[in-house]
Amino acid sequence: MPLKTMKPLTRAPLLHVSVQESLRAYINDNGLKPGTLLPAESELAAQLGVSRNSLREGIKALESLGVLESRRGVGIFVKAFSFEPLLDNLAYGLGGALRQIEEVIEIRRTLEVGLIGKTLETISKDDIAELRAAVNRMKAHAERGEAFAEDDQLFHRLLFRCQQNETLSRLIDVFWLAFYKASDFVNLDNVDPMATWRDHAAIVDAVEARDLEEARRRLDHHYEGIARVIANNKTSSNVGGTQ
Repeated sequence: MPLKTMKPLTRAPLLHVSVQESLRAYINDNGLKPGTLLPAESELAAQLGVSRNSLREGIKALESLGVLESRRGVGIFVKAFSFEPLLDNLAYGLGGALRQIEEVIEIRRTLEVGLIGKTLETISKDDIAELRAAVNRMKAHAERGEAFAEDDQLFHRLLFRCQQNETLSRLIDVFWLAFYKASDFVNLDNVDPMATWRDHAAIVDAVEARDLEEARRRLDHHYEGIARVIANNKTSSNVGGTQ
């Protein structure tokens, strides 16, 4: 069955947006699968009634969204759907948009407390050993009064790795990045490294014991402590600003 052609554009404003919409419609109307090679740029531009530069602008936008993929010297292909471009954009946007850092914390808190139960059902001894190793490194840093952001991020990723949910793993990283971007608006220097280490150690204890109620309580307590520090810092900043 021959492929359906694209209809010429009828509206001039926001031409690159119209190009994107037409390309999407072309893919959907023809049921094109991931890996399908699209017609040459010259043919697509002619069907749309636009210049090749306008077409390329629309193609680049769809590449950034993970809809299309350009292969140098080969052509333009339909790309398999992935959450990755959307999550990357989410991480970028949240840091600047959520000046109320409590919103970022609440999202992470709800996500992790709500999903820890599945971890207790599936986590292995090897996963727990890796969590312990991360916690031990945290302790060594804490005893020297040092921060341990990388091990903290790794800990939360390891905590849910056993669920083999790539989107969840990416979301955890997204909200981690958003948290640190948003924290630029609030001074977090007085977070107690030893208290943070103890929180993580207690979470591992509960996970190893397969104690769901305690694991949820410990995770909730961990985020409650962070929220309290943030609230105190914001209060201090407001007081200082009125003097």
